[in-house]
Amino acid sequence: MAEARQIGADGRLRSTAAAAGDEAPAAARPGRGTAHDRWFRYGTLLPAVVLLLMLTVYPTVNLLMMSVSTIDFVQGGQVWNFTPARNFGRLLNDHVFAIALKNTLIFVVVTVVAEMVLGFALALLVSGAPRAKGIVRTLMILPILVPPVAIGSMWKLMYNYDFGIFNQALAVFGAMPLGWLSDPRIALASVILVDIWHWTPFVFLILFAGVEGLPKEVLEAARVDGATTWQTIRKVIIPLMMPSIAVAFLFRTIFAFKVFDEVYLLTSGGPGTATEVVSLHLYKVFFEQNNLGYGALLSLVIIVAIVTFLATARRFAPEAR
Repeated sequence: MAEARQIGADGRLRSTAAAAGDEAPAAARPGRGTAHDRWFRYGTLLPAVVLLLMLTVYPTVNLLMMSVSTIDFVQGGQVWNFTPARNFGRLLNDHVFAIALKNTLIFVVVTVVAEMVLGFALALLVSGAPRAKGIVRTLMILPILVPPVAIGSMWKLMYNYDFGIFNQALAVFGAMPLGWLSDPRIALASVILVDIWHWTPFVFLILFAGVEGLPKEVLEAARVDGATTWQTIRKVIIPLMMPSIAVAFLFRTIFAFKVFDEVYLLTSGGPGTATEVVSLHLYKVFFEQNNLGYGALLSLVIIVAIVTFLATARRFAPEAR
């Protein structure tokens, strides 16, 4: 490579590098290198793109096609018929789905509100008891670690009409036993109680981390200024913890809307349709009635409902972004 010097238009001495046999000036080399780097980046991203298409785009497109079709099994093969009006008509006239949707909304509202309040209260109480933090956190994690099948069996025994602990406790006070899972008036409340027991620790852990991360000097300043405990919670702690509260709220709302295992293990939607929820109805349509097209349409309804909720929540809770 040889270096050449020349005087520019402004009269200053400039140096340029040129190599014998080089076909392009040095300034063009970065351009060729950039194109090479660009193709290299595309090549390294290609496996991720293919994996993304296989895991998300293809199932979504397949679900859309199923939702507007009737799928029959003939001689071991699938026969697809384009029947969107039939599927949407069944959706509009499906009274079980309407009941399941109502039960799901009740389930979501009651469980999320109860778990948020209990989780927040427990986080504040445990944060104020330094010596008990380790023990309480360990005990609170236990319900999350128990498999759903074990939870269903355990609570089914506790709700048993003849020897369950709840009716045994009522007998001590001379009250009549209750059909916790067989009485349509209280069956949904019984399932809700199990969900609150199961998932309040999850909310507690998120909010407890938020409480532990609060700046101590701000809390101390509020105390020095004479703020009461309630004023400190309402005007200092809750505003500072809004990101943690929003995260816990979003996660629990989504999980509650998709509830399935607890309802299936305890009541299977009964008695009648007293505890029928959307996910369980979808399961029955898919796997018991073998109506794949209509089941796919119900799946789309659930997806649209959750996406709408997320979009609305992000709009009103910018701190959660």
